[in-house]
Amino acid sequence: MKQPPPSPPAPAPALSPALRTLLTLAAAVIVLAGISFARELVGPLALAIVLVVICEPVRRPLDGRGWPRWAGTTAVIAVAYLVLVVMGLLLWLAGTQFARLVGEFADELQDTVRTFLGWLQSAGLDQEASDAAASVLDPQTLARLASSLGGAVLGVATALFFVVAYIIFMAADAARYRDAGRIFGRAKSPTLARIRRLNTGVRRYYVVNATFGAIVAIIDGLALWWLGVPAPLVWAILAFVTNFIPNIGFVLGLVPPAVLAFVVGGWPLLLAVIAIYCVVNVVLQVLVQPKFVSDAVDLSLTLSFFSVIFWTFVIGPLGAILSIPLTLFVRTLVLEGDPGSHWLRWLSGDRTAVPPPADAGSEASRRNRS
Repeated sequence: MKQPPPSPPAPAPALSPALRTLLTLAAAVIVLAGISFARELVGPLALAIVLVVICEPVRRPLDGRGWPRWAGTTAVIAVAYLVLVVMGLLLWLAGTQFARLVGEFADELQDTVRTFLGWLQSAGLDQEASDAAASVLDPQTLARLASSLGGAVLGVATALFFVVAYIIFMAADAARYRDAGRIFGRAKSPTLARIRRLNTGVRRYYVVNATFGAIVAIIDGLALWWLGVPAPLVWAILAFVTNFIPNIGFVLGLVPPAVLAFVVGGWPLLLAVIAIYCVVNVVLQVLVQPKFVSDAVDLSLTLSFFSVIFWTFVIGPLGAILSIPLTLFVRTLVLEGDPGSHWLRWLSGDRTAVPPPADAGSEASRRNRS
């Protein structure tokens, strides 16, 4: 009997895996360079998207009561603007109080600088190191830093102008996007499911951070007031804001009140502030909060820490606050739509990334045969 001709071999891939990886990395570098170049536009855009995502559930009760669509859109815009106003007032209050403290404690800072430089010299450090420390700790340097906040405020005001405009347009578009499932049906259901999962993760992340940030701020503020550290309200606000910066926010919120405590009370007050911050923040932010954040966003601790540094480098200081949502967006856009990316998703901390049933069955059969 005549044998059928053998099937032709499968064509070789046009690009090797190594070359595809290099091309992907090169494309990513180009995209990130473009984002960094346009950070003044991309940063406010990302902030506006996050605010609209957070405030979007305000629309649901109004839609359920049969109110017109414009009413829900107006409610979303109003709540988003309220969040911006409250955060702006808190930062303005903290900034003005910090500038007042620098001027009020200028003499004490100068004495502290001299004491610290004397300790450096007694420890055997050379004159260059002492001069460098003096230039960093000199009150005039702190005054210049405080005055530079004015330029930063101007930049923030410019960014807020774009955020305010973006929120209006995005809130209006969000009302129309709610009809995507009804219009496209099953054709886009996987994509819509990923978008809903992303939005839910972003909302849960900020709800968890705001809750723990408020608790930490109240405890830290009351502790500083009890210890007699000046302006405890300022440092409580700083503790609340820096709680939105994963991993390193605790350190950023600790340094200013610790320095001021050293100026007004010496080593005992400094150590007391550090001890209270470490106990409160380690218990809440290191032991308790990561469990809730992990449940909300499914990101590994390593990736969360790296994302803060990475997005701050790409889009500036705003990237520290938006690092987790931006990382979730990249994972949703790049990995979750690819059926072969379960391994990378699992590495990123996504607990829903499991092998397909066929892969799991073949793995089990191999183990049985062995």
